[in-house]
Amino acid sequence: MTLDVLKALALGVAFGWALHKAGLTHYARIVNVYRLRDMTVMRFMLTALVVAGVLVQLGLDLGLRERVPVPPTSLLANAVGGVVFGVGMAAAGYCPGTIAAEAGEGRLDAWVAGLSGLVVGALAFGLAQPWIMPALARVGALGRVTFAELAGASPWLVLLVFAQAVALVLVLIARVGRAR
Repeated sequence: MTLDVLKALALGVAFGWALHKAGLTHYARIVNVYRLRDMTVMRFMLTALVVAGVLVQLGLDLGLRERVPVPPTSLLANAVGGVVFGVGMAAAGYCPGTIAAEAGEGRLDAWVAGLSGLVVGALAFGLAQPWIMPALARVGALGRVTFAELAGASPWLVLLVFAQAVALVLVLIARVGRAR
């Protein structure tokens, strides 16, 4: 195994452990996000996005990486992919990370329904991708850009605005939770 594979494996294990310890691998917790009853997953993921954004930008500024690989942006393809992902996640009550974490915990539903859904979805996308993606990728094709580049702003300013938006969402989630 190469060092990159070992790094990715270690990161995956750490992420799975964090999901498990935070209680985010439970079916009810994932489904209840969509029912607007339990926002624990939302709070965890929004906080993780802010922390990861700051760490990535810090790593770039310190010269630990030259550039982060950015895939080409296609607005229609991203929107369609997001809808398919969200519908699948809501219907299954799992996201890919929680499927792997629950399978690692030995949960039969994750092995049977979750992993089979991942495999079927990956195969379906792999087979359909050659004829779906060219059509989707043409609409709203922006190239390899970041939001900071599109806005003509400093990445740190974009992160600051994003962190403030996340903080506002977290405060609103807390207020709604207390009101119930």
